[in-house]
Amino acid sequence: MSARDSVVEPTKPRLLGILGPGLITGASDDDPSGIATYSQVGAQFGYTPTWTLLFSYPLMVAIQIISGRLGRTTGRGVAGNLRKYYPIWLVYSAVPLLLVANTINIGADIGAMGDATKLVVGGPSLLYSVLFGAVCAMTQVFLQYKQYVRVLKWLCLALLAYVAALFVVKIDWHALGVGFFIPHFQFSAEFLTAVVAIFGTTISPYLFFWQASQEVEDMKEKPERDPLKDHPEQAEEAKQRISLDTLAGMGVSNFIALSIMVTAAATLHAHNITDIKSSADAAKALEPVAGKFAEVLFVIGIVGTGLLAVPVLAGSAAYGLGETFRWKTGLARKPKEAKAFYATIAVATMLGTAMNFSGINPIDALFWSAVVNGVVAVPIMFVMMFMAANPKVMGEETISLSLKIMGWLSTAAMTLCAIGMVITLIM
Repeated sequence: MSARDSVVEPTKPRLLGILGPGLITGASDDDPSGIATYSQVGAQFGYTPTWTLLFSYPLMVAIQIISGRLGRTTGRGVAGNLRKYYPIWLVYSAVPLLLVANTINIGADIGAMGDATKLVVGGPSLLYSVLFGAVCAMTQVFLQYKQYVRVLKWLCLALLAYVAALFVVKIDWHALGVGFFIPHFQFSAEFLTAVVAIFGTTISPYLFFWQASQEVEDMKEKPERDPLKDHPEQAEEAKQRISLDTLAGMGVSNFIALSIMVTAAATLHAHNITDIKSSADAAKALEPVAGKFAEVLFVIGIVGTGLLAVPVLAGSAAYGLGETFRWKTGLARKPKEAKAFYATIAVATMLGTAMNFSGINPIDALFWSAVVNGVVAVPIMFVMMFMAANPKVMGEETISLSLKIMGWLSTAAMTLCAIGMVITLIM
C-alpha cells in the first residue's frame, strides 16, 4: 500500500474543518424565498404547523447524507452519476428543469434582498437588486475556492439575526410546545398548501446537487482524499465527517426556519396580520407590532441569507448542467479553465436579476418554481436511492439499512408533497 493509500481524513475536532458542504447547504436552504414561506405559514396558522419542522429534520438529514456520500464515494456529482449509470433522457429531462427552477428562485431571492434593503435605507430597490446580483456572480467567478468557501461559512452567521429576533417578541411557550410536539392537521386547501410549501422549501433538488458536488470539490482541494469507491480505507472517517457536517447543517436550517415561523406566529398571527406574500412584507409588518429593531434584524437576515443562497442556487445549476454536457466544472478551477461552467453561473444570476425588471409577478414565479422543484425532486430522489444502494455505483460503500429506510421515507414524503401540489392546483 502506498503512502497515499494509507492517508485518511483527519480526526481532530476542528469545527470549521468538519463543517463545510453540509453547513453551507443547510444554511442556504433558509433563503429569502424560504423566509417568505415560513413567515407566511407562521402568520396564517400561528404555532400549529411547527411540528412539520420536527418531522422534516431527520428526512432532510438522511437525503443530504446520501447526496454527500454519493459525491464523496464516486468522485462525481448527482448529474455526473445520472449520466454514467442511467438513460441519458433522464438527466436531459431533470437538469433543464433544475436550471429553470433555480433561475426563478434566484430572481425571487435577489428581488427580496432589494426590497428588504429599501425598507431600511430607502432608495430604489431595483438598483439594490442589480448590485446584489453582481456581487453574487463576481464572488463565485473571481474568488479562489478556499476564500469563497470561507465567505460562505461566515455568511451563515447572518442566520443568527432570526435567533436574535426571538428575544424581542413575546412567545406563547405553551402553544408553541403543543404545536411543535403534537402534530395537528387541518383538512383545508390552505393548510395542505402550507405543509406542502414547508416540505418543498426544506427538501429541494438544488441542495442534492450542491452537497454532492461540494464533496467532489473538497477532494480536488485536498489531495489526501480519494473517491471512497477506490479507497475504502478512507471511508470510516469520511462518513463520520459527512454525517456530523450534515446533522449540524440541517439542524441549523430547521432551527432557523422554526425561529422565523415562531417570530411570525408571536407577532403577526397574534395581531391578525395574515396576508404576507414575501420576506420583505414580513419584515415591514413586524415594525408596528414588534418594533424597528425586529424589522432591522429580519432585513439583515434576508440580505445575509440571500448572499449565501444565490451563489448556491447558481452553482448547483452550473454543476448539474456542466456534468450533463461533460464540461470542465468546479469552483476550484480558474474561469478560463471552465468557461461554460462559469458562464452558466453568470447567466443564471443575470437572468434571475432581470426577472425583477420584467413585470413577472415574483410570488407567482416563486410558486411555479416550488412546483417544478417538487416535481423534479421525486424522480431524482428515487434514482439517488437506487444509486446509493448499488455496488456498481458505490463499490463496497453502499448505504446502510437505517439510511435506506430514512432515505425512502424522505422520498415518500416528497412524493406525497408532489401529489399535494397537484391537488392544490386543481382545487
